[in-house]
Amino acid sequence: MSGMDTNGKRLFIARHGETIFNLAGRIQGEHVHTPLTRTGFAQADEMGRALALHLATEEPVLDLIASDTDRALQTLSVIAEHVGADWHQARSDARLREIDMGEWGGAWYRDLAGKLEIDHQEGLFATVAPGGETYRDIAVRLEQWLGEQDFARDTVLISHGMTSRVLRGLLTRREPHPRFDTPIAEGLPQGSIVQICDGVETVIHLGGGEGEKA
Repeated sequence: MSGMDTNGKRLFIARHGETIFNLAGRIQGEHVHTPLTRTGFAQADEMGRALALHLATEEPVLDLIASDTDRALQTLSVIAEHVGADWHQARSDARLREIDMGEWGGAWYRDLAGKLEIDHQEGLFATVAPGGETYRDIAVRLEQWLGEQDFARDTVLISHGMTSRVLRGLLTRREPHPRFDTPIAEGLPQGSIVQICDGVETVIHLGGGEGEKA
């Protein structure tokens, strides 16, 4: 199945670096203020170096887009510095936020034992949180966002674990996941960055962090 047309432009997509919630084992969901740890900044630095190396022979004009959360914007600021882009020109959008975990937002994973089912093989939540989103809900807001984009320039885009997987699934037109009825790309370790151009995905850098956690 062919992928979504991006007008020949490249989308460099990554999730944010490790945060204080990731480190503590708490669910972030759509929480806005959860800053990066030292490891998170190091991961952002690593992704920035990898992207700069990937673009070494070019002088691209890059658009910068992120979720409106602190962790995504912090990650973007580090990457932007590496590639010589102006972070102050970045656009943010709440539709790029992480999956809404409803009543479980901010909870410790350990306290949800027996309530939250996690498919550890695929790194996906198999339980919908009370008052939270499904993967299909994520796809709906991302489809709306994608419908407004013209992809006039190559773009660096920073989002979140679950949301970026759905976004990558939509952009590469994957078949809907048999359990969640939504295109979902495979999980990548934290600190990874990919390139998608006209539906074709290429991994630019594979990070050494953990898999997705909301």
